[in-house]
Amino acid sequence: MCVTATETRVTEEVVLVDSEGRAVGTHPKATVHTTRTPLHLAFSCYVFNGDGEVLVTERARDKNTWPGVTTNSCCGHPGPGEDLGEAVIRRLAQELGIDVDGIFLLLPDFRYRAVMDNGVVENELCPVFGVLYDGPAPRPNPDEVHRAQWIPWTEFSRFVADGGAVSPWCADQIPLLQALGADPGLWPVGDASKLPEAAPFVSH
Repeated sequence: MCVTATETRVTEEVVLVDSEGRAVGTHPKATVHTTRTPLHLAFSCYVFNGDGEVLVTERARDKNTWPGVTTNSCCGHPGPGEDLGEAVIRRLAQELGIDVDGIFLLLPDFRYRAVMDNGVVENELCPVFGVLYDGPAPRPNPDEVHRAQWIPWTEFSRFVADGGAVSPWCADQIPLLQALGADPGLWPVGDASKLPEAAPFVSH
């Protein structure tokens, strides 16, 4: 029997959650973002280097949500049952071509909802992580990232605080990260007990 590529393609699923962070089902990732997007599980990540810089990206210009917008290093969705840390590591490799050994939790209970001009909604429980990376230059996947560049954290955080144009989730996250202190290398690790119940996480 001949099996086509279409028949063997795996459909990526995102985890739907209730307002308390409990899993209530799944939905195909490709079609979850609409004008009535259900609350679902996601994550954001900020990649720092030893020079105090953060890796800032510009989203691919044909993405369904916020195309071409400047934002944090990486975002994504864990699959059903996938450890959050493993999902972050996986996505960093997929989007930016970087391999990391460890990540640290920053904002375990971040949540946001945002609406694009065309009515498409982002509606996510979105824990925020940090990564320290001093390896080879990132190799952005053009399907996900149009451009990536290292910018001093103080410069980028000031740009956002002054109203610079970034993604809505990044705009909401930066003040919360600034409140952790001036030096990302000294930020306290977030409390994993505050993560959504639907988000398994083992420190990496």
